[in-house]
Amino acid sequence: MTESQSEFGGPTVRRMLVGAQLRRLRTELGLSREEAGETIRASEWKIHRLENGQVGFKERDIIDLLRLYEVTDPDDVAAFLLLIREANTPGWWQHYGDVLPRWFRTYVDLESAATLIRTYEGQFIPGLLQTDDYMRAVIGGAQLEESSEEMGRRVRLRMARQTLLTREHPPRLWAVVDEAAMRRPVGGPEVMRGQLERLIDASKLPNVTLQVLPFAVGAHSGMPGAFSILRFADPELPDVVYLEHLTNAVYLDKRDEVERYLDVMESLCDDSEHPGRTVELLERILDEV
Repeated sequence: MTESQSEFGGPTVRRMLVGAQLRRLRTELGLSREEAGETIRASEWKIHRLENGQVGFKERDIIDLLRLYEVTDPDDVAAFLLLIREANTPGWWQHYGDVLPRWFRTYVDLESAATLIRTYEGQFIPGLLQTDDYMRAVIGGAQLEESSEEMGRRVRLRMARQTLLTREHPPRLWAVVDEAAMRRPVGGPEVMRGQLERLIDASKLPNVTLQVLPFAVGAHSGMPGAFSILRFADPELPDVVYLEHLTNAVYLDKRDEVERYLDVMESLCDDSEHPGRTVELLERILDEV
């Protein structure tokens, strides 16, 4: 694990790292998941879930697996156990658990550990670039029937997520946003002016690339819906594609699925205006609001 991941990665990322290391140790010895499962009195499916970071870890199971995998050095074992304790610790978002859906907590962890975040949005301004007024308008439009306190906590959570763009070791954000999202009057003219100004400021950050997908393109490869692709510094972690639905989310990390989305993202970037024109386009839209 890199220093930046250790500092910023949440439990989801740590579970993925532990799982990847366990998978590597097992395959290096030519052991099957079934053989590993017998060691900890579990099924092959349990080993699959452990290796994919989908469940928490029990120290007894890890100690037994490390013994099977011939990891006997006390320092190595101690380091492994420290990592799984961190993986079992709730993330920074735990204070917002009442307004953060369980299926979205995984994304917040992954986002905080990513070195590259590529995202396409057709209807909204990307969350990491929204103003608080814009977000309040989005929540109101979704008719979530939240109290003012709940809405305030949801906005504070979003603002807390946005700090990763200006932290000491920020990820690179590369966003493609449909022109429709720039022109949809979410919250009214004043809110949209503030939002467009925020985008202009953000596009000047050295770690942010923003492209506008113009109406003139017509039909395009991103029309099925918004998605994000997250990349991490640690080579043991695969790229992850995130797809959000109304009441759930899907996480894809199989190579062929990720590569399909990477191809779509490249196509969207090619269809979009050059990043060097983004500020000019945003200022033009701002003048029309």
